[in-house]
Amino acid sequence: MKVGGQHFRTIWLHPTNERVVQLIDQRFLPHRFVIEDVSTVEQMADAIRQMHVRGAGLIGASAGYGMYLAAIEAAKTNSFDQHLASAAARLKATRPTAVNLAWAIERVRAGLAVRQTLGVQEKVKLALCIAKQIAAEDEENCRMIGQHGLNLIEEIARAKNGKPVNILTHCNAGWLAFVDYGSALAPVYAAHDRGLPVHVWVDETRPRSQGSKLTAWELGQHGVPHTIIADSAGGHLMQRGAVDLVMVGSDRTTRAGDVANKIGTYLKALAAKDNKVPFYVALPSSSFDWAIRDGSEIPIEERGAEEVKRADGWRDGRMWEVSLAPESSPAANFGFDVTPRRLVTGLITERGVCKADEKSILELFPEHAS
Repeated sequence: MKVGGQHFRTIWLHPTNERVVQLIDQRFLPHRFVIEDVSTVEQMADAIRQMHVRGAGLIGASAGYGMYLAAIEAAKTNSFDQHLASAAARLKATRPTAVNLAWAIERVRAGLAVRQTLGVQEKVKLALCIAKQIAAEDEENCRMIGQHGLNLIEEIARAKNGKPVNILTHCNAGWLAFVDYGSALAPVYAAHDRGLPVHVWVDETRPRSQGSKLTAWELGQHGVPHTIIADSAGGHLMQRGAVDLVMVGSDRTTRAGDVANKIGTYLKALAAKDNKVPFYVALPSSSFDWAIRDGSEIPIEERGAEEVKRADGWRDGRMWEVSLAPESSPAANFGFDVTPRRLVTGLITERGVCKADEKSILELFPEHAS
């Protein structure tokens, strides 16, 4: 996508030093556009843990590049495999809910495992090749999600006879959450580029405000009409008939269709069900956890209480943090919730749209039927 007219992915290799990975440090958005250089696996682990990068697809791509940086470091030791295993464990410990993280790490490790006879420098090159493949596939899968989701928006647009299609989204599932295009926002961008009238209701998404900070910023960069709303306003808008479609992303979806996404998604799904508003989840196949069926098995990340009790903002050219709550009051900060498949109208994937049930999912992805 474009920032100030210039195309950016969210993560890429330094143009003059391929041993340095560059990424957009999202902590500073929307006020500053900061590019961070990452040259060690520990720096990448910190970037994932502290949410310089976030979003299912981007976490996976970052982990893939993190394993490449680990391979560079391992090549300098006498125990390549041991160093790589240790780096994999450090990266996996950063964020527990997004399945893309472990998926990307194991994909690099598996690729290297079948080529054990390679020299260490050849293994480094292979790790880079796999990391690039992970990123490229994420980008292409999200582009295809946009095309499949576009059909849903076009159908609603035809029924509305030229009036804007109002789409509600939660958290950030745009290009900032992936390598490019996004998941839930990819169809929105495709519709806007096609000339369809669309408008997005942007949940602020407390406590880190990824909606009001990130989703609103990238929609604005692309010229998509949008309005920021409080998290609790979605049900009211649905009751008033002001929402035609809800589209969200997913950090982990079971093979039977239960969906883990940013905390608050479940409440949006309940409101959508009560008001007969279609509720779609957009995700690449890398966000499926093929090993589990029930959403109760998904690990839910609990983050620090300070994210709930404090907030940051921009004033006088710098970021300031302020206290919102009594210092003595405890706070719980659950990062995700699980929306059961019965509340999901459909899943939008790179291979098409399907119902949120195991039979329909496996019809699109038969290689995971066993």
